[in-house]
Amino acid sequence: MNALSRAEMTEIQSSLALLEVEDLEMVAWRLGWLSTARDKQVTPEGDWWTTWLILAGRGFGKTRMGAEDIAWYAASHPDVRCGVIAPTSNDVRGVCFEGESGLMAVLPVDVIQSYNKSLLEITLRNGSLIKGYSAEEPGRLRGPQHHRVWCDELAAWQRLQETWDMMKFGLRLGQNPCVIATTTPKPLDLIRKLVAEALDEDSSTLMTTGSTYENADNLAKSFIEEVSQYEGTQLGRQELHAELLDPEEGGIVKRSWFRTWPDGREFPEFDFIVQSYDTAFTERTSGDPTACTVWGVFKPEDRASSVMLLDAWGDHLSYPDLKPRVLEDYTASYGEPGKRVDLVLVEEKGSGISLIQDLQRAGVHVRAYNPGRADKVTRLHVVSNIIQAGRVYIPESSKLKGQFRSWAEPFVEQVCSFPLASHDDYVDTMSQALRMLRDMGMINIDPLPEDDDYYEEDRHRARQNPYAM
Repeated sequence: MNALSRAEMTEIQSSLALLEVEDLEMVAWRLGWLSTARDKQVTPEGDWWTTWLILAGRGFGKTRMGAEDIAWYAASHPDVRCGVIAPTSNDVRGVCFEGESGLMAVLPVDVIQSYNKSLLEITLRNGSLIKGYSAEEPGRLRGPQHHRVWCDELAAWQRLQETWDMMKFGLRLGQNPCVIATTTPKPLDLIRKLVAEALDEDSSTLMTTGSTYENADNLAKSFIEEVSQYEGTQLGRQELHAELLDPEEGGIVKRSWFRTWPDGREFPEFDFIVQSYDTAFTERTSGDPTACTVWGVFKPEDRASSVMLLDAWGDHLSYPDLKPRVLEDYTASYGEPGKRVDLVLVEEKGSGISLIQDLQRAGVHVRAYNPGRADKVTRLHVVSNIIQAGRVYIPESSKLKGQFRSWAEPFVEQVCSFPLASHDDYVDTMSQALRMLRDMGMINIDPLPEDDDYYEEDRHRARQNPYAM
C-alpha cells in the first residue's frame, strides 16, 4: 500500500474530527478487526450473494468470523433483526454469545443496551436485536423474521434440514437478507448441496475453505502437536483440513459387500419373501419418507441360503394413505415360477401401530417388529456380517454392467453412507428384515458345530477359576 500524502492525511483527520465519540468507537472496532483478520475471514463485499458457506478445520477462527459479521451488521444497521442458530441452547449461549470469540466479546460495551441470558437476546442501542435459537427446536423459527442469520456448526445440527428450512422461510427482511454458515464439514446432504451451489458460477452461494494450520499462530503449540497425529486419517482430513469426504467412506456397510445378480439371469425360486416397512411417521419425524424393501430368501448353487433385494421404494405417504399401497404390494409375486409375499414386517412405532392393526383385520400375514432399546447403529451392526459374508444380492443394471439397478441405487447409497446419511429409513427396513430372517434360522452365518459331543463334554466339564493361584 502506498503511503498517504500529507494532504490525504489532513483530509482523513478532518473527517474523523467531525465524528461523534460513538462513531469513533465503531471505526476503531472495525479497523481493529480488519487489521488482524486474515483475508479469508473478512465478509465478502457486494450484495450479489445470499449464502456464505464457511467450511474450515477446527481452530480456523470460524466462530470469530460469524460473530464479527453479525455484530457489525447489527451495529451498523439500525432496527434490524438478526438470528444466531447453534446445535443446542448451551452452544448459543456458551459459544456464540458468551464464548471467547462470541458476540459479547467482539461487540463494544457502549453499543449494547441489554443482554437477556434466559431469552438469548442481545439488544443494541440502535434498536437492532440479535436473537439466539437452538437447532434442536426448529419449530421456534416459525414466525420470527430476520435480515441476517448466522448458522454455527451447521453439520452438527440434530434436525438439520428441518431447521434450515424453517430458517430460510423467516429470512425475508430487507433488500438482501443473507445467511452465514460456519461449520467443520460432514458429508451430509445439505452440506453437499450447498457446496455444489457454491461451485456453480451463476449461484448466489459462495464458499470459503481453510485448514486448522492457517490459524496456527493463534493456537496453542501443544494443540497443534496433539492434532498432528491425525494427519493422514479420515478424521484428520475432515476435522483439520475441512475436506468434504465421500459419505460412504465412513459407512458401516461397504458397497463391495453386496453381490450382484447378473442381468439376464432368471431369478431363482424363492423359499420365503418378506416385505419390510419403516413408516417413519411420528410427531418428531413427520417430514421423513415411508420406506419399503422386499427380500427373497433362496439357495444359490455355490453358497448357503442368501437373500435378494427385490424392490425398494420410498414415498411421503402418510397414514391412512399408506394402507392401500401396502395391500397392493402384498399381492405381488416374485421370481420363478412366481411366489407371493409370505410376511409383512412393520416396526411397531408411530403410525406403524395403526397400520399393523389394519393389516391384521384385512387378513395380511403381518408381524410387528420391536427393536427394544437397541439404537439404529447397533441394529445395523447385528446384521452387517450377513452382508459382509456375501449373502445379500442386488439385481444388476441392464444398461450399466457391474452396477446395481437404478431403483436399488438410492437404497445402496443410503445404507453404505449410514450413519452419515441424512435419512435412515432404508437402513431400518433392511436391518429389521435381516434380523428376523436370521432369528428364524433362514440365514445362518455362524452355524453350530455338528459334533454335539463337544457341547456334551463341555457341559459336564468342571468349571475352574482361570485367575485362581
